[in-house]
Amino acid sequence: MGESKDNSKNQELKKDEVLENAPLEQSETQTTEALDEGEKPAEAASEDDLLTVYAAKIKELEEENSELKDQLLRKQADFENFRKRLSRDKDESIKYANSMLLLDLTTIIDDFERAIKSSEDSQDFKTLHDGIQMIEKRLVSELENKWGLIRFNSQNEEFDPERHQAIAMEESSETDKAIVLEDYQKGYMFHERVLRPAKVKVAQPAASSEQE
Repeated sequence: MGESKDNSKNQELKKDEVLENAPLEQSETQTTEALDEGEKPAEAASEDDLLTVYAAKIKELEEENSELKDQLLRKQADFENFRKRLSRDKDESIKYANSMLLLDLTTIIDDFERAIKSSEDSQDFKTLHDGIQMIEKRLVSELENKWGLIRFNSQNEEFDPERHQAIAMEESSETDKAIVLEDYQKGYMFHERVLRPAKVKVAQPAASSEQE
C-alpha cells in the first residue's frame, strides 16, 4: 500500500515537470525562430551595401583605366612626333653640315675670279701665276687651320702603305728600306685619319747576288 502511494506521487511529479518544461521549450523555440527571422533582413541589407560598394569601385577602376589609356595614347603620339622631329633635324644637319666650309670656299672662288680678270686686263703671265699661287696657299692654310685638312709631303719618307700608294718602283743600292722618291700626288690627312693616300714613286733596296 505504501509503495503504490509513492508511485502515484512520482507519476504526478513527472507530469508537473512535463507541464512546466513544455511552455519553456516552446517559448525558446519561438524566440530562436524570431531571432533567425530578424537577422535575414539585416543580412540582405548588408549584401546590397556590398554590391553598391563593389559597383562603385568597378566604375572607379574603369574610369581610371580609361584615363590611363588616354595618357598612354598621348604619350605614344608625343613620342612619335619627337621621333619624326629628331629624324628631320638629323637629315637637315647632314644636308647642311658643309655649309660653313662651302661659304669659306666661295671667298676662294672670288679670288680666282679677280685673278682671272686681272690677267685678262694685263695679259701678264707672271701676275697670273703669282696670283694663283697665292690663292692656293691661302686655300691650303684655311682648310688646315679651320677644318683640319692637312696636306702632307712624302718625298724621302719611309714608305707607309697606309699613307702612300705606290704607282712606280725602282731598285736602289743606296737604301736598305723602301723610300719615297717622288710625290706624284700629295696625300691629305683629316685630323688624325688619312683622307687620301699620296701617289708616289718608291725606291726598293736592290736585291743582293746571294738572294738572286
